[in-house]
Amino acid sequence: MQIEQVKAYLISLQDSICAALAEEDGRADFISDEWQREEGGGGRSRVLADGAVFEKAGVNFSHVMGANLPPSATASRPELAGRSYQAMGVSLVIHPHNPYVPTSHANVRMFVAEKEGAEPIWWFGGGYDLTPYYGDREDCIAWHAEARAACAPFGDEVYPRFKTWCDEYFYLKHRKEPRGVGGLFFDDLNEWDFATCFGFMRAVGDSFIRAYRPIVARRKDTPYGDRERQFQLYRRGRYVEFNLVYDRGTLFGLQSDGRTEAILMSLPPLVRWEYDYHPDPGTPEAELTAYYLQDRDWLAGA
Repeated sequence: MQIEQVKAYLISLQDSICAALAEEDGRADFISDEWQREEGGGGRSRVLADGAVFEKAGVNFSHVMGANLPPSATASRPELAGRSYQAMGVSLVIHPHNPYVPTSHANVRMFVAEKEGAEPIWWFGGGYDLTPYYGDREDCIAWHAEARAACAPFGDEVYPRFKTWCDEYFYLKHRKEPRGVGGLFFDDLNEWDFATCFGFMRAVGDSFIRAYRPIVARRKDTPYGDRERQFQLYRRGRYVEFNLVYDRGTLFGLQSDGRTEAILMSLPPLVRWEYDYHPDPGTPEAELTAYYLQDRDWLAGA
């Protein structure tokens, strides 16, 4: 098993994404915080704050290990009980200043559980999704086209399957609405051999900047005022709700005594909630939920 190759790739992916985002921002750069975990492993958190384009961008690499998984992990996977484990990945969230630039999240990761005298249990996971505040069809189509292109070498059925999984995963049940316009999501991936699964994870990781950066470049200079800013802060509340209530990575990190600063790095610096808010019909704010946050095939006919 090529664990060190996976780790080397993830570290290089963190570096390349940070370099591209810093270049796009043009003013701020990432600070780097290396940390060690007492139970085993560590990581490197990289954060860009108060840039010209990005209010906050966090790109985290972690490689943690332990002798036993938390009960929450083994309850649904009893075959993992009594095994040591390693989990490594790159996870990022980008919160722009301009409300016309979408927030985006991406994650690629590998998990392996081992026990003497038994075959290791391993899988890959990851994906990326887009959360606009003011929707744009061009952005949505380009985003999904890049996701489909990343999946194409692995079979025609891969993009539709992982696109659907993304739509279902990033859904706020208590709000009865999706978090954004989707993308890709996959987990527990071991249906191919190790090399092919690793190759797919790399394809997804490498395609993220190709999908997101052109959207940022197109929208970052769009004029906006306080109305748009306040709506952005309100919609960021949905992002916080999902991450703290549903996100598997956040919950696993907190339950496995992970590093809190790195786990909660995904949260936006500013956010607001408003009681029983409803945008006026016919406004761009209403269009977000009426048109963009719907179960939609953005590449139909393409």
